[in-house]
Amino acid sequence: MTDVLSAPLVVEFPFTRSLGPVQSAFLTGLRERTVLGVRTDDGTVLVPPVEYDPVTANELRELVEVAATGTVTTWAWNPSPRRSQPLETPFAWVLVRLDGAATALLHALDVPGPDAVHTGMRVRIRWAATRTGAITDIACFEPYEGEAGPAEPAPHDGGFTDLVTGIAAPARLDYVHTPGRAQSAYLKALEGHRTVGERCPACHKVYVPPRGACPTCGIATAEEVEVGPRGTVTTFCIVNIKAAHTANLGIEVPYVYAHIALDGADLALHGRIAGIPYDEVRMGLRVEPVWVEGARHPDHYRPTGEPDADYDTYQELV
Repeated sequence: MTDVLSAPLVVEFPFTRSLGPVQSAFLTGLRERTVLGVRTDDGTVLVPPVEYDPVTANELRELVEVAATGTVTTWAWNPSPRRSQPLETPFAWVLVRLDGAATALLHALDVPGPDAVHTGMRVRIRWAATRTGAITDIACFEPYEGEAGPAEPAPHDGGFTDLVTGIAAPARLDYVHTPGRAQSAYLKALEGHRTVGERCPACHKVYVPPRGACPTCGIATAEEVEVGPRGTVTTFCIVNIKAAHTANLGIEVPYVYAHIALDGADLALHGRIAGIPYDEVRMGLRVEPVWVEGARHPDHYRPTGEPDADYDTYQELV
């Protein structure tokens, strides 16, 4: 039996969004050490502010300033901080209802241990030394024994110079991927510049990449079948937007990404088409893989020079 592979994988990308007037004022306020909330039609003050009433869905625009002090409403201890979390040492995640607000703000509380935090304790904001207009302008909360802030928040017009109008929030997922028996065999075959699938014992279709079971019949598959290396373009798209991963590989737009039915396969896989002007790629184009040194999969597919395949030979795979 083929040894099952396992490898750490990271999915990471920057999520960029524009800000409406409420969020823009809130984040710009943090940069200026000012915490803003929004008042709903019934007088409730929401912090963090939202643009629409969660109960009535009415648009909200009445901004108010709340205090930088508040009360812990609930908490959880974090003994092992992860990358990019607010503090590098163990801390408590807390929900803090700031003085003047009716809702709680989630952030970190810097205390020496879980015995030092409790529901109802008084805390205040510790501002970051460098502030840019982001939630990280609040470095964390810290214990506070001084006087409470005003119970009634002060009106605020949201007027700041150089408003923050957009943010880029990095999204990252770290996990260990185990592809299973069938895909482990597929990946190991690719290292030898071979492409293999598995045949269903009932419908006899060959699926590439193999799944370990037929998606049509639901029957386990085990018979390994080598396919390709040549194949036929069934459908394709022209990519005109440059992405970070393609730019790092030196791939310039426009380029073509296609579904390719390898000879002997009953399922099309996808790959990049090169070696031909993008506007000459077409359905039925016969292609072959191009490998580069050290790669574990084909870098791209190029035309073979053969006549185009008849539509009838691949119509079921479109």
